[in-house]
This record gives sequence, structure tokens and C-alpha cells, in this order.
Amino acid sequence: MAHSERTIPNSSALTGWYKSSYSDGHQAECLEVACGHADVPVRDSKTVTGPAVLFSANGWTAFVTAIKEDQLAHGQQ
Repeated sequence: MAHSERTIPNSSALTGWYKSSYSDGHQAECLEVACGHADVPVRDSKTVTGPAVLFSANGWTAFVTAIKEDQLAHGQQ
């Protein structure tokens, strides 16, 4: 993955990562979010040295709201 202003190639360089309280540790599709940064970094919990995507605070809020309200189309790419 190429570096851009909206990604970080090695997310382990950031601190403050946490998983959702809904994650029981046995699910294969978990995201981690890092707090304490100007943007909201999000990474795949299985790839801690992999890339992170950076959301604006408003973008992250909109994404989480869409998930909670089941507004995202299932199975579309």
C-alpha cells in the first residue's frame, strides 16, 4: 500500500490502540482504533504492523453511525 495523507504504512508507530468492547477476541474481523490523535487511525487487529486508515473525526462518527443504523449495503465493493 502506498503512503498517502490518509494512511499510515506501519500502524505500530502509533500508540493508544484498542478494540471494541463488543469484540470477544474470537472474531476474525476486528478493527482497532487509536485514541489521542488529531485524526482517527483504524487498523486490522490481526495486522498490527500493517497500515492504518485515517478518518477525520466527523468521518469516523458518520461511519460508526452508518454501521449502527445498518445503512451500509451488504456485499458491495
